[in-house]
Amino acid sequence: MLEGMTAKDSRAGALARLAALAADETRAACLLALLDGRAWTAGELARHCGVAASTLSEHLGKLVGGGLLTEERQGRHRYVRLADARVAQLVEDLTAHIAPDAAEPPRGLRQSGTDSAMARGRTCYDHLAGRLGTAVTDALTTRGLLRQDTGFALTNAGLDWFGALGLELDRRSRRPLARACLDWTERRPHLAGAAGAALCRHVLDQGWCVRIGSGRAVKVTEDGVHALTGLLGIDAAALH
Repeated sequence: MLEGMTAKDSRAGALARLAALAADETRAACLLALLDGRAWTAGELARHCGVAASTLSEHLGKLVGGGLLTEERQGRHRYVRLADARVAQLVEDLTAHIAPDAAEPPRGLRQSGTDSAMARGRTCYDHLAGRLGTAVTDALTTRGLLRQDTGFALTNAGLDWFGALGLELDRRSRRPLARACLDWTERRPHLAGAAGAALCRHVLDQGWCVRIGSGRAVKVTEDGVHALTGLLGIDAAALH
């Protein structure tokens, strides 16, 4: 009995330490910014969070030490990124559980515009999210390429569809091919996992979507509208 209690206490302590890492607004802002899947310099994150470089460095040390971030140095620059897709999923899942009326209202037209762009389309670590992400997910499901009735899973037709795009998925990888990720703006799932990551890379590489500024927001180009309506039958209005 004592041994079981010790194991339980150990997990509780680990959970408490993990929660404490995200319980600071500056560290939370870093985690949200890094959901774009790219590496940021410490200076970029400091400016994004509105804190001094020395303050940000202390927070980054805690996030790296807690296993949520990885870092590398190139010359005098320190780059950090989310440790892996599991950390991204944790951050996105926690964000999705914030009640819409509990979020801080946008400050000014610029912030409102940024929020609107994020809601229309964005990257969630390495896959598509927002209305764009859920529209793609719904279209894949409607066409029988993705199943959602027993959890997210690509059908044989879905595997063939990805192959036809030249996107060969490694079925031996420990990462699931398809995973549901709860969208924090749409409150519905979008496609994550290896398939979601491959599709996101493809639409960006093909120029079907482009990033807006330096953040996570993306917009569909005219080429992207033609491609996605042709491949998946998505209503063009849903892509703007």
